[in-house]
Amino acid sequence: MTATISSETSLDREIKGLLEKGISMGERKKQVMHIETAFKRHTTPERARQLAALCFTKTLGTPFLPFDLAEIALAETGGHSLSGRAVSSKGALGVWQLMPKRAKSHGYTPAEMANDEKCAEAAVRELYTKLEMAQGNLEKAKKLYCGQGPQADQYVRKLHKIRQNMLDDMESHADRLAMAEPQNQ
Repeated sequence: MTATISSETSLDREIKGLLEKGISMGERKKQVMHIETAFKRHTTPERARQLAALCFTKTLGTPFLPFDLAEIALAETGGHSLSGRAVSSKGALGVWQLMPKRAKSHGYTPAEMANDEKCAEAAVRELYTKLEMAQGNLEKAKKLYCGQGPQADQYVRKLHKIRQNMLDDMESHADRLAMAEPQNQ
């Protein structure tokens, strides 16, 4: 009897799990390029690339897509150069603007919200919490991420506009690629 040694890494298992759920890895990767483009409008190319990569990696193994995390970042701190040091008038912290109490509830200190990676992790956990509250309705979860009332309604409209801009960029890119392909005669 021989023992079988698996060379499958945890990332391999995570990717396999995503593919089994029907989430296309290609679609996730494609989103990253367009997130980076959107982020470049608000920050340096290097920072845009780093934050776009976080949107990809921190949503792996979750029901969220990179666009979900990106649109929250853009809605929250796009007007502040996607700064990890951003602090709202109400005290929300980091690129994904978590209140100190909410960050603590997810196991992070308020100071850690200046660390983009930890802030992204906390944001995904917060979105999970809101998704449970919204009984699986992602749009409602995103609205709850902001809060309630007229401000939350405005926030959802802002998220839709951001998402549409990223989708328009994807479509424009696909059109340019299609036009560049040689035509079969």
